[in-house]
Amino acid sequence: MKFALLLPALALTLSTAQAGPHGEERGPHSARERGAADATLPWKRNPFPSTYAPLPRQDTLIVDATVLDGAGHRFEHANLLMRDGKIVALSTQAVAAPAGAVTIDAKGRWVTPGIIDVHSHDGDFAAPFTSLDAENSDVSEISDPLTPNVWAEHSITVQDPSFARARAGGVTALQILPGSNNLIGGRSVVLKNVPATTVQAMKFPGAPYGMKLACGENPKYAFGEKGKFPSSRMGNVAGVRAAFLVAAEYRKKWQDYVSGKHGKPPEDDLKEDTLAGVLDGDIRVHWHCYRADDMATLFDVAKEAGFRIDAFHHAVEAYKIPQLFVTNRTCAVVWSDWWGYKMEALDGIRENATFVDAAGACVALHSDSPWLGQRLPLEAAKALAAGRRAGLDIRAEHAIAWVTLNSAKVLGLDAQIGSLEPGKNADAVIWSGDPFSVYTKADQVFIDGALVYDRANPARQPRSDFELGQPSTTKAAKVGGDGK
Repeated sequence: MKFALLLPALALTLSTAQAGPHGEERGPHSARERGAADATLPWKRNPFPSTYAPLPRQDTLIVDATVLDGAGHRFEHANLLMRDGKIVALSTQAVAAPAGAVTIDAKGRWVTPGIIDVHSHDGDFAAPFTSLDAENSDVSEISDPLTPNVWAEHSITVQDPSFARARAGGVTALQILPGSNNLIGGRSVVLKNVPATTVQAMKFPGAPYGMKLACGENPKYAFGEKGKFPSSRMGNVAGVRAAFLVAAEYRKKWQDYVSGKHGKPPEDDLKEDTLAGVLDGDIRVHWHCYRADDMATLFDVAKEAGFRIDAFHHAVEAYKIPQLFVTNRTCAVVWSDWWGYKMEALDGIRENATFVDAAGACVALHSDSPWLGQRLPLEAAKALAAGRRAGLDIRAEHAIAWVTLNSAKVLGLDAQIGSLEPGKNADAVIWSGDPFSVYTKADQVFIDGALVYDRANPARQPRSDFELGQPSTTKAAKVGGDGK
């Protein structure tokens, strides 16, 4: 990309990403027990470290705003202080601005945490779309139904204009996933939504990797129609079970080598490395799935193999089995109202998100689309409205977590982002009004305290190579150009 006005901000310093999950212990051993093996076990290695560095920033005090903090609270006439890239204070009392800080009057406006899109294909199904056929994009490796060896970050085009459009919609972090043709589609990557010239410069330091899987119609049609395995739902399940049996043996061989039982290391295998990372709890599991019966089966598959499913994505029928989501500590990552475009989506209801939420399970809204990815607060608003029509008492300060804190939990990053709690990263959005209104736009967007989008200064916004030379008055530049 060419960013004439932000090039000085892109002088990046190396920041080595830390492997492994955040927060809870996920594998069968403690972090201390696993630590000694980290340098030896191949799935613990980090060959593509983040080089992210925050853009130039000033301490910023936002005053007199209505704030939804992402953690379930609403503050009126509140003041938010961001200093050194962190949230320092959020209070309805006066907050002193440090020397040199910028003060922003947000009277009549709203502030939320940065929006997090946990299911995006920005970059690996990049615009401009010269074909709507996924086979001509870089989103899926369709040569085999089992491709845990591929990594989404190696398909990402950083000059995809969808990143800037999402940023204008308040999105500060995204999980980029492989496509859904494959039973096992490969590794995902979490990005900070900053302008950059390399994908490493966008990678969220220390973010756990994810692994994308798919069930149901997609893999059985993508391969079955070509006369390949699998061609049925039972083939889907058998393929995943067989893959993890092989991975478990591979993992044991490496563990035996590390413990000294064998003197010669096994041969490294990129497919098995990713699956072994799942079994160790270092790589999070994101499963594309629609039907309740499919998801119930896959909960059992995960128990048999010895891993936890972090999220079912799309999960159109999650409302039928909410207690399974609670019991398995799995998040339902859903749309507000997409349904009926294929057979396994026919039983979708608008109350899906709110019924699962009311049962006590984790719920997050996602995009799976560069257009929807510019409007995620409206996805939460539509789900909220459906729940209220069904008689549920849901408040805005609760619903905003569906695109902030809960999304961060899905990624294992809730200790760093997702809410405006002191000590967390200063990812925040100032909205022109109620973020759940179709009339509202993102006025200013901050990532780690740095102003990365300012609607009042469109000329200062970085633009993709694909958009350079397009006058801002053209229809093409206007459509979605400010994220709404």
